[in-house]
Amino acid sequence: MSQEKSPIINAVKKIGPAVVSIVISKNMPKSKVLMPFGLIVPSAQRQKVKVGGGSGFIVDPCGVIVTNRHVVADPNSEYTVVTSDEKKYKAKVLARDPINDIAIIKINAAGLPHIKLGDSSRLELGQSVIAVGNALGTFQNTVSTGIVSGLSRFIHAMDFSGHAEQLRGLIQTDAALNPGNSGGPLVDIFGQVIGINSAVVLGAQNIGFVIPINAVKKDLLDLKRHGRIMKPSLGLRYVLIGKDIKEKYNLPVSYGALVMPEQAPGGHAVLPGGPAARAGIKPMDIVLEFEDKKVTQKNGLLEHIENCKVGDVVRCKILRNGKTGQFKIKLGERK
Repeated sequence: MSQEKSPIINAVKKIGPAVVSIVISKNMPKSKVLMPFGLIVPSAQRQKVKVGGGSGFIVDPCGVIVTNRHVVADPNSEYTVVTSDEKKYKAKVLARDPINDIAIIKINAAGLPHIKLGDSSRLELGQSVIAVGNALGTFQNTVSTGIVSGLSRFIHAMDFSGHAEQLRGLIQTDAALNPGNSGGPLVDIFGQVIGINSAVVLGAQNIGFVIPINAVKKDLLDLKRHGRIMKPSLGLRYVLIGKDIKEKYNLPVSYGALVMPEQAPGGHAVLPGGPAARAGIKPMDIVLEFEDKKVTQKNGLLEHIENCKVGDVVRCKILRNGKTGQFKIKLGERK
């Protein structure tokens, strides 16, 4: 019987050696049982315990690896990378993206197989894709296939520790993703990475979300040039206006970004001494446009700012007390 010839098989052979598993460990107190009552009490002794797992992929033969930020979020945990040939390496976190669910880690190795990065801006609905990762933290280099089911998705995501965040501009796919797949690559049939597998909808049938690889490219370039990931910031907090926000605050417009503080004590609408404050932006101002582009719920301030660099001077159209005006703001660095 002749061997099957398939672009998917060829792509998997190409990328498989560069996909890694990430083991999350933590020093925990040992427990001991006191008889005869069966009481469990912590011991003074501690032991290293596996508390989770994820995936990643090598992007540089010198051991630079990309994964999700939520996979390596705990600064008190230890991270061990297991390569496809079962070798284990202690990993160092080089950078965590403060906005996107991206992290860059490194292992002390050289001459490693690595994956070529594609271009996520050229994706099309219905395009074939392949997901590879450490499914359930147990089944290393599990492969699933599907298509690009949607583009520019926006979701509220929550990790297993209960931390919630907003993720925007995502790729949606029906390729099967499971816990442990987080941080693994989504690739096209040519074996180029188009995104990082990041989130799933629990209870749904194969609805997964992926961080576009072009966001990773920016982070890798920042790390190379500046030694850290640099994200531009206006230095203000806001809520995007829709029908509900317009009615709640009796606003004159149904789009834009309403500058307002967080509910937490000490929250500021405009960061003192920040870019927006220096430009004269005030609480309850409405940012209508950013660089002549309308600010909407689908294309919010974050999407517009992401296309800029720290130090860029941008124009914002502001509505204040029924009057509009143009403000020039020099973008600072997000801390």
